[in-house]
Amino acid sequence: MPKPRCRFPISWTPLQFALVIIGGWLALTSGPRSVLVDPGDGARIRASSVPRDSIEVDWQMLAALDYRTGEMSQELESVVGREVRVPGYMVPLEDWAGEVSEFLLVPYVGACVHTPPPPPNQLVYVRMENGQRVPVSFWNPVWIHGTLTVETTTNLYGSVSFKMAGTSIAPYEW
Repeated sequence: MPKPRCRFPISWTPLQFALVIIGGWLALTSGPRSVLVDPGDGARIRASSVPRDSIEVDWQMLAALDYRTGEMSQELESVVGREVRVPGYMVPLEDWAGEVSEFLLVPYVGACVHTPPPPPNQLVYVRMENGQRVPVSFWNPVWIHGTLTVETTTNLYGSVSFKMAGTSIAPYEW
């Protein structure tokens, strides 16, 4: 009698199997939750440590950059090189760190980790000024304040169209 074919050519340890199951569960239950949409309850956005006088940039404005040609909308062009604040979720570039000085800012939770990365015009590479380390917030959105530039960089998650010199970070609140 022929030996049955194995569907998985590698042997799985119980720990590997559990990590795959947990990762899939987290990806399915966590998102994508976007910080683009107002919940409609009329609540106002509050961000205590991020300066209120900075220009608010949302992901729709960032998407106005054609990352293939470099062309962008006038609205986006008017904020490049200026102090802005951008809402989003953190994806640390330093593994297993509770605090980081550089990270990706993404429009929804879990982007780049459990799914293919968003397009380059939906990723912001943030490097905090003066090497300042900030706490990592995986599951909760944050406001990042700093100077926004258009600069293509590449990292382990892919190409990124925007770079930000971060000056402060605060929890995102409605």
